[in-house]
Amino acid sequence: MKTRRETLEEFVAADPNDSFSRYALALELEKSDSRAEAAGKLREVIARDPGYVAAYYQLGRILSRLGEVEESRAVYQRGLEAASAAKDQRAVSEIQEALDSLD
Repeated sequence: MKTRRETLEEFVAADPNDSFSRYALALELEKSDSRAEAAGKLREVIARDPGYVAAYYQLGRILSRLGEVEESRAVYQRGLEAASAAKDQRAVSEIQEALDSLD
């Protein structure tokens, strides 16, 4: 029986432009304490789909946990721009709160 990670890896391989599958794979990697690998997958989501707002929040959070506070701050700033452009006020609030917690 395949693991969730293996299934998600297959989904990403089958459709590299599927942001949701790549995002879900990143979250699965984080659950297994593969934070650096998860951050890489989230960077890929953002590079391929800059409007995928949730990826900014998760990447910023993971980078903060990895001790990369300045990079986390920059990701959150870009996430605020993406969320504002998408008119997603809830995401704006969540990302702003995460950004404020870095100070």
